[in-house]
Amino acid sequence: MRLHKRQNEILAAVKTRGACSIVELAEQLMVSDETIRRNIKPLVSQGLVEKVHGGIVLNANLEPEPPFERRMNERIEEKKLISSLVAEIIKDGDSIMLDTGSTTAYVARGLNQQRNLSVVTNCTEIARTLARQTSNRVHICGGVLRPDDYATFGSAAISFVHQFHAAYAILSIGGVTETGEFMDYHLEEAEFSRAVIQQARKTIVVADHTKYGSQNFARVCDFEAVDIVVSDRLPPDIIMTKLVEAGVKVITPENRLTN
Repeated sequence: MRLHKRQNEILAAVKTRGACSIVELAEQLMVSDETIRRNIKPLVSQGLVEKVHGGIVLNANLEPEPPFERRMNERIEEKKLISSLVAEIIKDGDSIMLDTGSTTAYVARGLNQQRNLSVVTNCTEIARTLARQTSNRVHICGGVLRPDDYATFGSAAISFVHQFHAAYAILSIGGVTETGEFMDYHLEEAEFSRAVIQQARKTIVVADHTKYGSQNFARVCDFEAVDIVVSDRLPPDIIMTKLVEAGVKVITPENRLTN
């Protein structure tokens, strides 16, 4: 189920504070208490928050995003495999946009044979990796620097992205739901990803098999907004069916020779 802007704002507030009362949410968003109650019903039904007396709390079962350095050392072989598949798509001279993420960081490493790439990214790790090939032209977004992964976010980063058009957007996401949505851990990540999608002719989502069925904090987009999913395994049938219905090509080691 798609969340509206106000519901995403409520989620962001609860994630920041851990718990929020109906009264303080109504004051923050300048709406009535009853409007807040209506808006939180879908959040409760999706398991994103839990109702308590007078307010809501973040669902304790939602898994937080682990630190970037730790993620770089998890499922390394799967991420290397995904990066090799993406390297078969990206050609010399292509223009690409990449968001921050451990999988996109491995994708950047896997593009070490490509030349003359035009790159836009909000991730300093990715920028450094691709700038080592001196024929590449790398643009890094300004904005608010996040200390965990040294990636930039906010209105300045989004405005910077809007100056470019690229052949491919390459996005690392937090979840691929059974209801047909790509999800991420943080609202600012989802907002940046949507901006990148708008500026690219084709969008590639890179996600290892653990992302299938994962319900994360912030909605990025529906399946229809993405052209290609690259993964180490095929998704479960219920997700695969929805991807095919949405016109998304799924590339894995099992079908790489046919693409």
